[in-house]
Amino acid sequence: MTAADGAPAGRGRGRRPGGPDTRGQILAAARHSFAGKGFGATTIRAVAADAGVDPALVHHYFGSKDDLFLAALEIPVDPRRLVPQVFEAGLDGAGERLLRLFLSVWEDPHARLPLLALVRSSLGREGDESLLRQGILRMILEPIRSALPTDEADHRMQLVISQMSGLVVTRYLLVLEPLASMPREDLVAWVAPTLQRYLDAPLPRERGVASSAGPGASG
Repeated sequence: MTAADGAPAGRGRGRRPGGPDTRGQILAAARHSFAGKGFGATTIRAVAADAGVDPALVHHYFGSKDDLFLAALEIPVDPRRLVPQVFEAGLDGAGERLLRLFLSVWEDPHARLPLLALVRSSLGREGDESLLRQGILRMILEPIRSALPTDEADHRMQLVISQMSGLVVTRYLLVLEPLASMPREDLVAWVAPTLQRYLDAPLPRERGVASSAGPGASG
């Protein structure tokens, strides 16, 4: 938002207009806020106040809070753009497509380093898990949710993320062999069928429902 003379709105309230270092100041304030408050408690308005600029400038440079999060943590991929492509052709084969996308990101050192830093931070300090859960995981899970039956989405999404997070920990964080050096195509052959099963195989009946038809059931 700008005033009639083209200057950023808010100048009359004493906020600093945009300048050569404005973007960097906003990023520094955002990193401090995300690290100290987590994802949920960080707001565009608070980041702007810490950076000494009008909130409109934050939106101008970064768009939404999600965009600011990705930029502040230097995450070089946008799951909101990539993950929906996995499901454009439907659920058939989506397990393999999702795994190949996952591996293409994590096998790229430029992408892996900031992602590993986020995972380590989330596992290391109480409260930092919101950066992972409310930040990046939410951006991944929402496109998956939209591709699944509504009444099954939560079960299936959590099974998928359990498999993917297990790969992150064992292959990239702990570097456990032989998984850490397993060729990509071998990993796809092993893991993609499991992801596909999580996405579209019939869910097992709930224990309480199944047991009611077992031995001793009336009728």
